[in-house]
Amino acid sequence: MFSSGATDVRRIYNLKREVIEFKRAVIPLARPLEALHSGQVGGVPLEIRRYIRDIADHVRQVTEMQLGFDDLLNSALQADLAQIGVQQNNDMRKISAWVAIAAVPTMLAGIYGMNFDHMPELRWAYGYPAILLVMAGVCLLLYRMFRRSGWL
Repeated sequence: MFSSGATDVRRIYNLKREVIEFKRAVIPLARPLEALHSGQVGGVPLEIRRYIRDIADHVRQVTEMQLGFDDLLNSALQADLAQIGVQQNNDMRKISAWVAIAAVPTMLAGIYGMNFDHMPELRWAYGYPAILLVMAGVCLLLYRMFRRSGWL
């Protein structure tokens, strides 16, 4: 649908700037044309006033088109910014999932690194391999859960 590159946003901003410059050129024409058409300025023949009315109508149409272009560019910019926000949320989910996976071995190593004397696994011959298996198992379980939920 959209590509969330910096060049697209730059192009949108450039187009918005051009639309604003165009607006600054066209909007000031409406009032003087209306004054010429309505007869507020003397010495303008009726036939010329008809042409001026036609020009004023064109200015109105162009102004409406400019407003439409401005709204369209605002919508495109908002859509691009929303897509960037969604991508950032996805990235944050992935980072959070990896941090959660890394927190389990860190926690277990922190507990076993406290050097308590009365931990049942310390005197057991298979305590060290068992805790490594628990760490690997919990990390694998978390990895599969995050993978299924779409976070990884």
